[in-house]
Amino acid sequence: MKKDTFLTFRALLIELVIYTVLVVAYFFLVLHFLGPSLLRLEVQHRYGYAFLAIVLIIGQAILLEALTTFLLRLLRGRSE
Repeated sequence: MKKDTFLTFRALLIELVIYTVLVVAYFFLVLHFLGPSLLRLEVQHRYGYAFLAIVLIIGQAILLEALTTFLLRLLRGRSE
């Protein structure tokens, strides 16, 4: 039982580290490439900005989940 707990905890830590790196990279990429456009959109078209922000959040969630699942499969040889 303790080995199962250790493996689960280790998988959680690996996933947390991967998510952290990916979220930070995503944040800086969006800030660098879309920052000025998002600022202009936020000032001029508030509802369009809100819609785009929601689309970016959903896209980030889907992309990061797919990437993390793929990386964990590479590391562990199977999905969780």
